[in-house]
Amino acid sequence: MNRYQQRPPLEGLRREINRARKEKTDGLSGGFVRETYRLSRGQARDKAREWFSTWPKAAYWTEVESWRPLPGEGDTIEFTMRRLPSAD
Repeated sequence: MNRYQQRPPLEGLRREINRARKEKTDGLSGGFVRETYRLSRGQARDKAREWFSTWPKAAYWTEVESWRPLPGEGDTIEFTMRRLPSAD
């Protein structure tokens, strides 16, 4: 097998996969705290406001990471809030 037919080393990929799996089992996800909710549209707005008042965006990088209306469930919204674990 010449050098162009050899497979690339996979050790770096293995390390990254293992690190990501460990973070997931430890409850970490890229250093952010995330929570996903399924609430009515009005309750979802209230929950987002609660997050922003408890963990201000400027200090915790708080944000609505993703959201989507759930088909066939009326005005139910599934959304994920994200913030840093501390303001340091």
